[in-house]
Amino acid sequence: MSDHSSNNAQKDEAKNDFIRNIIRDDVNAQKYQQIVTRFPPEPNGYLHLGHVKSICLNFGVAEEFGGVCNLRFDDTNPTAEKQDYIDNIKNDVQWLGFEWAGEAHHASGYFDQLHAWAIQLIEQGDAYVDLQTPEQIKENRGSFNEAGTPSPYRDASVEENLALFNDMKDGKYAEGKAILRAKIDMASPNMNLRDPVIYRVMHQAHHQTGDKWCIYPMYDFAHPLSDALEGITHSLCTLEFEDHRPFYDWVIEKIGFDVPPHQYEFSRLNVDHTLTSKRKLKQLVDEGIVSGWDDPRMPTVAGMRRRGYTPEGLRDFCERVGVTKADSVVDFRLLEFSVRQSLETTTGRGMAVLKPLKVTITNFSEAVSSWESQKADSVNARFDDATQTLWLTQPKHPNVDMGEREIPFTETLYIDQGDYEIEPPAGYKRLSPEKPEIRLRNTYVLAVTEHITDENGNVIELKATIDPATLGNNPEGRKVKGVIHWVSASQGVPATVRMYEQLFSVEDPSSVADVHQALNSNSLTELNAVVEPSLVNADAGTRFQFEREGYFISDSEDHSTDKPVFNQIVSLRDSYKPA
Repeated sequence: MSDHSSNNAQKDEAKNDFIRNIIRDDVNAQKYQQIVTRFPPEPNGYLHLGHVKSICLNFGVAEEFGGVCNLRFDDTNPTAEKQDYIDNIKNDVQWLGFEWAGEAHHASGYFDQLHAWAIQLIEQGDAYVDLQTPEQIKENRGSFNEAGTPSPYRDASVEENLALFNDMKDGKYAEGKAILRAKIDMASPNMNLRDPVIYRVMHQAHHQTGDKWCIYPMYDFAHPLSDALEGITHSLCTLEFEDHRPFYDWVIEKIGFDVPPHQYEFSRLNVDHTLTSKRKLKQLVDEGIVSGWDDPRMPTVAGMRRRGYTPEGLRDFCERVGVTKADSVVDFRLLEFSVRQSLETTTGRGMAVLKPLKVTITNFSEAVSSWESQKADSVNARFDDATQTLWLTQPKHPNVDMGEREIPFTETLYIDQGDYEIEPPAGYKRLSPEKPEIRLRNTYVLAVTEHITDENGNVIELKATIDPATLGNNPEGRKVKGVIHWVSASQGVPATVRMYEQLFSVEDPSSVADVHQALNSNSLTELNAVVEPSLVNADAGTRFQFEREGYFISDSEDHSTDKPVFNQIVSLRDSYKPA
């Protein structure tokens, strides 16, 4: 089986997962009029790679089964939430290629109804106000080995609890002095059922509701009821919410719904050398360890977008990972593989020398002066006498019609320092004193005649000649192996190129107590490169393949024609192949 067929088979198998099988059975049984899912981020940070899997699943299954997917901000903690996070989450979802149904929803938009339902639970005898201190509540909660101790306020009358809850709402309690708890089972082996908190006092203005509330519902209370209000049929969560499902079901049952939502859990996305804790990622931002949430090293959607990753590559990656119940760690190279696959036929080519080594062509004038008589039919070029530049016209992509670009060829060039070695290692196939000839991409065969070194023995310049008869032609009477890229020294443009390694040096950064100890000191290297002019004039956010180097993008924030800046997306190739 070819790699292409194998890749498609892998993705088709991934789409036949247990979540889709559940939905497929529900559709066949006509259990619901329409499949409705939701993506419910908390707006307390930027979305990261783990969220991408959830986005692709929730929006993907809705589309596959003719349903709709809501975007809902579960904004129940105003102390950690910002409008900036909301705006960026919306941008991220759309950039990934998805559209939510109607307007975006907010849990805060349901606060009146959630408050009414909290009163309903009190009236049913299913909730009570607890005035114990946080320390007492924690101590009385028990442990996995012993039952909890019921609160002394647990059996207060309905009237007392209604009055106390109303006092909470009216701001008569300071934070931490009163909470509303569900009355379930203090002896339950599931700690989430030991009278969990459903409302707490927070004297904090909300970004959506202003100063209207000083009590806010807990996420585990607001989430199932928001699902029910929106008619969600399949509430898809990661496995850490599996132990919360009994409370989800308890809330839905106690309030009562004709068509209740159901929660289903799948494994979260774990990728090696990657951290997806919003708290720890925020720490990196706050401490200035990275330049922001959109630093290209960050595993946030904003960071990956600025790095140059494509939405197609991220969606392909999630398809390959699939949806299971089993926790596992995915090789980061699979993500790079998917991104690289998406770039191959969508990016124009260009030449950039990342570590320049000067080359002076000693016979340039006489060799190029005869170019018209020597050139092959396959060569499209023009010579500018004023600048002594041979402009070579080449396609922007060898196999896809993306137009053409002009490349200046001049007497002085730059090649990469690694393309000439005085004492080459075994298997070296580029320039050396023993192998002085090589083809310059798109132009002549070049022969090195001399290398110049500094006082430390480092090569700082090459003297060379070009074979006038080899512009678009093979040399006569000999074979020249190898092709290297180059850039004109006089017409090329200085540029900053940012090379990246993974932000974390340890395989599981979450296992390291101090995030600083997990950082890779080589995660960012800035090179003073020289690039061909066609790369500079492109808009910020344009992706390229730098020939022989890899895939790069002109930085969305810092790139300009005056000061070009390019970010490395992925290397040109990798030995990794998905199973």
